[in-house]
Amino acid sequence: MSKNVYVGMSGGVDSSVTAALLKQQGYQVTGVYMKNWSQDLPGFVCPWKEDFQDAKRVAVQLGIDFKMYDFETEYRQKVVDYMVREYQAGRTPNPDVMCNQEVKFKLFLETALEDGADMIATGHYARITDGHLLIGLDKGKDQSYFLYRVNESALKRSLMPIGELQKTEVRKLAKQFGLATADKKDSQGICFVGKVGIKDFLLSEVGPQPHGDIIDQNGVKIGEHDGALFYTIGQRHGLQVGGGLPYYVTGKDVQSNQVFVTTDLQDDQLWSKQLKLADIHWINGEPDLTKDYAVRTRYRAPLVAVNRISKTNKHLTLDLAEDVRAVTSGQSAVIYDGDICLGGGIVV
Repeated sequence: MSKNVYVGMSGGVDSSVTAALLKQQGYQVTGVYMKNWSQDLPGFVCPWKEDFQDAKRVAVQLGIDFKMYDFETEYRQKVVDYMVREYQAGRTPNPDVMCNQEVKFKLFLETALEDGADMIATGHYARITDGHLLIGLDKGKDQSYFLYRVNESALKRSLMPIGELQKTEVRKLAKQFGLATADKKDSQGICFVGKVGIKDFLLSEVGPQPHGDIIDQNGVKIGEHDGALFYTIGQRHGLQVGGGLPYYVTGKDVQSNQVFVTTDLQDDQLWSKQLKLADIHWINGEPDLTKDYAVRTRYRAPLVAVNRISKTNKHLTLDLAEDVRAVTSGQSAVIYDGDICLGGGIVV
């Protein structure tokens, strides 16, 4: 008997091809659109209705059942509120990581299983083998970084067929299948904000912030910012500090409402050779920390060799083989053993 697979269909080409491939492979496929966010923002209409219709169109083309799960309330609590809290605390969170942990591979999985599914599937560029998470074959599109907080038990109930493909092959397959989304552009920006920038989104959530001083590497005030929480380490755009060399954000203090900058790309404040991580999550249990691993400090950043990992009750300290630029508290650092994603933690 064929297995019932519920495919998370976002209305994009990746999840459309995922559904088509699984149907071709003989699974009993049901498409599910997760309604996580529908709120319009200033100057921008949320595209959820259009995405829903695109997902539905593909389901009709494939002759599969289609339904919608409304997760807006949970999404607001688990992802959006978390993200806003982190920014207000002076950190830079990754909402996509939280979305995968709390919504796609928890809420969606649990709801689908209760609904009669044997497994779920998503259009992620990553691979699953025996409950282990592996880097997607298209290294430029690999999304394992965003998936490091998923549990082994969830991975054993999940499929990611396009993780075995290059993006160009996915586009080609979409055309071969004649899918309505074959030429649809990839969505950009935060998972739920679409084309709205993070600053505009935060402004709509927390309102205008008190202005404060921008301080350079010599301790001199060189301008004003419009709210420290909007800035992130390494940022060089949007500072409105005129003239001469570009400035880079090296730090911020949300308590005193100051943003610190430098014109020196070699400034020690911009580079780290050691990472301290909290809120550690291992996908398949804690690995042997004496082995040689590599770490990725942001999506698409190159892997950096780890010389040593030391552990206390709540933290891991990683000594790196080379300096890494613009490591930011709140972001995720993800640890790999070759192609296997082991897990990781939040930079403190």
